[in-house]
Amino acid sequence: MIIASNFKTNHTRQSTCAYLDTLQQFTEKSGSRQDILVFPPATALDRFSVASNIRVGVQNAYPVDKGSFTGEIGLEQIDEFGLRTILIGHSERRHIFGETQALCAKKYDYFKSKGFEIVYCIGEPEEVRKAGIDAVVDYNLEQLEGIDLSYEKLIVAYEPVWAIGTGLSASVAQIDETHRRLRETIKAPLLYGGSVKPETTKEILEIENCDGVLVGTASWNVDNFCRMIEIADSL
Repeated sequence: MIIASNFKTNHTRQSTCAYLDTLQQFTEKSGSRQDILVFPPATALDRFSVASNIRVGVQNAYPVDKGSFTGEIGLEQIDEFGLRTILIGHSERRHIFGETQALCAKKYDYFKSKGFEIVYCIGEPEEVRKAGIDAVVDYNLEQLEGIDLSYEKLIVAYEPVWAIGTGLSASVAQIDETHRRLRETIKAPLLYGGSVKPETTKEILEIENCDGVLVGTASWNVDNFCRMIEIADSL
């Protein structure tokens, strides 16, 4: 399974190093072989010495090698740390920063051409969820326009917008139905994200078409994150 942590705008370089040290010790002691991804903020990126099943990625980047794009990072900055995993299309990038589907697809194509592992996010707002499952599926498939779903290093994360940072998580039945419908189109690993907590991890990971979780708030505490990995190990 894939157990991923998105730090968002949290943690510093110092605390990220401490976090990864604890995570490394945990995996060594437990022998966990889960696929573990960690996405720190750009200012905390570094060359980290971690086990082969732990990969550090970037939360966002502009689809260029380098250039005049104030406030952005490009391939040159990522290359300094030898990183090859990226998060693209997160709802906060789409809804807060106004990233269009065209830009998400442009980023996807660029980092695919560079051989990156891509965690690509999709998810619907509350009004779409209230319109029913067909509306939910149609909305999420629109967020896949221009995305090569056959790319071998693609991971798709389904994160309903109404469940991100709200403390609300989709019900098991909602996740099961949505993942089952999305699986008709998506053959890549399919994660669930949206207020995932240690208390809900087991029931989410037991869903048939769920290949893991992308966790925000609850994963910022490394002990919580290790607990989620431990739960995955137990299944």
